[in-house]
Amino acid sequence: MNLSTSKQISLINASLTTALFGVLYMVTLTGFFSFTYYPLIVLTPLVFLFVYVVSNLLFDQYIKDKLKVIYKSIGLLKPEIDLAKTKKLKNDELEIVNNVVLKWSEEKKKEIEELKELAVYRREFLGNISHELKTPIFNIQGYILTLLEGGIDDKNINERFLKKTEKSINRLIALVEDLEEITKLESGELKLKEEVFNLYDLTREVIDYMEMKAANNNTKILLHASLNKSMKVRADKKRIRQVLINLIDNAIKYGNPAEGRITILAYNFHNNYLIEVRDNGIGIPEDNIHRIFERFYRTEKSRSRDTGGTGLGLAIVKHIIEAHRQTISVRSKEGEGTTFSFTLRMG
Repeated sequence: MNLSTSKQISLINASLTTALFGVLYMVTLTGFFSFTYYPLIVLTPLVFLFVYVVSNLLFDQYIKDKLKVIYKSIGLLKPEIDLAKTKKLKNDELEIVNNVVLKWSEEKKKEIEELKELAVYRREFLGNISHELKTPIFNIQGYILTLLEGGIDDKNINERFLKKTEKSINRLIALVEDLEEITKLESGELKLKEEVFNLYDLTREVIDYMEMKAANNNTKILLHASLNKSMKVRADKKRIRQVLINLIDNAIKYGNPAEGRITILAYNFHNNYLIEVRDNGIGIPEDNIHRIFERFYRTEKSRSRDTGGTGLGLAIVKHIIEAHRQTISVRSKEGEGTTFSFTLRMG
């Protein structure tokens, strides 16, 4: 039978005390009185039992007092409840203390790792946003300085530089608007206006809107037969339109430059519809897939800036879908293409 530490100590204490009692008893009686075994035989087990019980109680109380201090020190709530549970355990009291401290240590270690990840993310975010803001600001500064230094009188460059300045200003405005929108989505400040609408009609409207941009990039947008004309969903129509535009725009940017093809599909998925936006573009490296929805994250930074955009499109898409209490995912194979899938509740 395995004994706990308190019982082992109590047993040793009782044994030593009883042995000492026996020695003192024999020495005392031998020196002053006639020695008899009968009282020794009767008293020895009583002394042993008394010392064992008292020692065990005192040690248990000592351990529980220390446990309370440890619980309070490491910030665990309701130590009385946990201590009450320990009374039912037959484990070693010191083992209980060890487990509590180890659990606390693991939780703190996890918190530290999370804080480190957040610190890295914050540094990346600040670096990215400063770069995104710096590029159009410096462009605007360069164009205006050129105009101020005499270029405004040159008809060959003044209109061209003013148009470039306008383009950089529009990029800044788009960046600020996207940042504002994603902040509202994250904070829950932006309320959804859910309604029942025809998903096919909305998708066809978005395709018509994006058709010219797709054509300029040698890309065709196809509506798969799986998306039938009677499909209705319950969602915020304006936000879902934005989701479709962002996903199609992303597919155009990173599509096949020679012969791009974007296909939009839909499937019944329990009480939801599963919508997919599929392209035959460059794909996403496997190591980057898990970060694709992060703000400003770009798999090919130099190229993606050339294609325009704020770097917030996919982050906004993710927040919109999650605000609808739905899910979005991505699967991709480098060199073959990418598929974004999200769900919407049936209307």
